[in-house]
Amino acid sequence: MSSGDIDALLRVTSPTYVGKTSPDVAFGTLDGPVGRLVLAVTGRGVVACSYEDENTVFERVSNEVSSFIGGDPRRLDPVRRELDAYFSGRLRTFTVQIDLQLATPFARTVLQKMLTVPYGTVTTYREIAERIGRPRALRAVGNALGGNPVCVIVPCHRVVESETVLGGYAGGPVAKERLLRVERGAGRPPLGP
Repeated sequence: MSSGDIDALLRVTSPTYVGKTSPDVAFGTLDGPVGRLVLAVTGRGVVACSYEDENTVFERVSNEVSSFIGGDPRRLDPVRRELDAYFSGRLRTFTVQIDLQLATPFARTVLQKMLTVPYGTVTTYREIAERIGRPRALRAVGNALGGNPVCVIVPCHRVVESETVLGGYAGGPVAKERLLRVERGAGRPPLGP
């Protein structure tokens, strides 16, 4: 989808938006080293940082958050700057606020626990399940991480199956490996002996 398509979509879905009032949700994209990320920011924080296509994210945000969606650089630019700094290895901890309203209550618990996993380290699905007091909920933890609406910022890429197996990731295995390499330093492999 081109930026012209998004602008047209925004005009159709928010016919009252004329640029004088900030939209409820700022919507845009960032092309980075792990692919295109679709961003959506509410007054409470980043509600989406997603590898999904723009139409899918737009529809979900429109249905579950607000249909008053538009471009708003005042809210999008800080997120883009922090993501750029993270990708270049200059930022270890995001300071932008997050808004997990697109996640289920269980997923929010899992995702908030992910925020405690330090930069440059990895954990396993089992460890996260144990930390949230649900040691047998490995599949549910995996599903919650797979549905993370705020990828990269909520670092679900730091969860691996084991010391030698990366496991799945919404952005794909190449994106997961790149993110882990950023955090571990470009010269070291993310996992393995």
